[in-house]
Amino acid sequence: MEKKRLDQILANEEIRTIISAIGAGLDPDFKLDKINYHKVIILSDADQDGMHIRCILLTFFFRYMRPLVNAGHVYIGMPPLYKVYKGDKVEYAYDDKELSQKIAKIGKGYQLQRYKGLGEMSAEQLWETTMNPATRNLTQVTVEDAAKAERMITTLMGDKVEGRKEFLAKYANFNKRDTFMDKIEKKEAVNGEE
Repeated sequence: MEKKRLDQILANEEIRTIISAIGAGLDPDFKLDKINYHKVIILSDADQDGMHIRCILLTFFFRYMRPLVNAGHVYIGMPPLYKVYKGDKVEYAYDDKELSQKIAKIGKGYQLQRYKGLGEMSAEQLWETTMNPATRNLTQVTVEDAAKAERMITTLMGDKVEGRKEFLAKYANFNKRDTFMDKIEKKEAVNGEE
């Protein structure tokens, strides 16, 4: 979205669909009393690509539908990263720290499923963990959250190369190896020896 004029942004079919679904227009003509939904929930994969998509959408809402953010109508849906289960006992974990707690809760002989994306979940799992109002995990977006996302998008996609280099040098780890299966195999070996 950075460096694009509004007409270029509106050329994106997904953005047009979002604008139409919300039904309240765009700044400066955005009409909060015309919104079709009182909760606009951003739902994306729980990985880096998903985070990037969330930042782009938050930036869009911050720039072109700021009253929606100001009024507290924007949320982020938090899908789980893991399912820990044994028999009919099921626990979902949203990060690695919580995973350890859920494994301890289920106990020895647990099985583990890692979700790399929403598409890996069955319809029932997606409903239970992410869609069902009784069990889903939502985070309400504040103006500060949206402003932070906008700064990140501006840094990463803007004209200032130096700011982008500094950000990437500080936060990016392009050599990070996925060690998830190594950890699981090690835990299974320890559990099998007991």
